[in-house]
Amino acid sequence: MAEVHVIGQIIGATGFSESSLFCKWGVHIGGAWKLLSGVREGQTQVDTPQLGSMAYWSHPIDLHFATKGLQGWPRLHLQVWSQDIFGRCQLSGYGFLHIPSSPGAHSLDCVTWRPLGGWREQLARAFVGGGPQLLHGDVVYCGADRYRLHTAAGGTVHLELALILRNFSRYGIEC
Repeated sequence: MAEVHVIGQIIGATGFSESSLFCKWGVHIGGAWKLLSGVREGQTQVDTPQLGSMAYWSHPIDLHFATKGLQGWPRLHLQVWSQDIFGRCQLSGYGFLHIPSSPGAHSLDCVTWRPLGGWREQLARAFVGGGPQLLHGDVVYCGADRYRLHTAAGGTVHLELALILRNFSRYGIEC
């Protein structure tokens, strides 16, 4: 089977109106793919920037996949959350990106968004916290239902990923 090694890190985030940010992440793969080593999902620590507006996480990602074809190429889905002074967490943004298909080092930026809800939810978010969240997480990377949502822009998550492709030509898979 052809293999893909993904090694890198979630560097941090910029452009969010909230501080004390952390990121929940996960990888979604198609049926022809198998995760050989690494964890399918994870979470960073909370960072409250003291200088500047960038929250630094430097969270490692190390994944090893095997595949029989290119369909269902791995996607990374991200959720950025903020934590207030009372320890309550609220959603700051959803985002996803396709893991690059070319070998080498890649600097990636993932733009995020969050659902707005109605005026009552927006008012409650401003005074109480919380806010609307998606019932089904796959809406983030399946486009059909996503385009009917009313959303607000979040910030940007910065990643550095390096890819190693192995045995693709041996199995007749061309990237």
